[in-house]
Amino acid sequence: MPALTPPVCDFGVPAPDFSLRGTDGRIHTLQSCRGPNGLLVMFICNHCPFVKAVIDRIVRDCRELATLGVGSVAIMSNDTVAYPDDGFDNMARWAKELDFPFPYLLDDSQAVGRAYGAVCTPDFFGYNAALELQYRGRLDASQREAAPPGARRELFEAMRQIAATGQGPRDQVASIGCSIKWRS
Repeated sequence: MPALTPPVCDFGVPAPDFSLRGTDGRIHTLQSCRGPNGLLVMFICNHCPFVKAVIDRIVRDCRELATLGVGSVAIMSNDTVAYPDDGFDNMARWAKELDFPFPYLLDDSQAVGRAYGAVCTPDFFGYNAALELQYRGRLDASQREAAPPGARRELFEAMRQIAATGQGPRDQVASIGCSIKWRS
């Protein structure tokens, strides 16, 4: 399975709206997920080794971002027929096991993943308070294995800057991960 890299940040692009069912049984929208200082939209899935390598760091960073007024949401856009490990019941189990501090949403139609231009898992989109894109980079230097414990927390630092200033860093390193599994 080849790793894919998303494009660089297209600063200022507005966040596409969404309304998706979460593993908590509720419907979540762009407005319900945002925080007063920004929003982190993450495309993840259960089976991807790149996501598995960093999921604990994602959970840690999202907990900390919430204290800075940044909301977080994870969206799963993979084809669940071809990849049953990513099915809704498995999503719900994983969210509960890891105590996700963010909604984990199923994009069954794949329309939201396409609207955002999601390429891989994980794929991160960091928005300011006006919901303008300011970050499209990686979590940290992790790949299929987690980076060393002292690795720079690039996503967290970028979102902290966005929360404080409304502007993301100009230098960003793209994320890397497994391709989104689109239906044919």
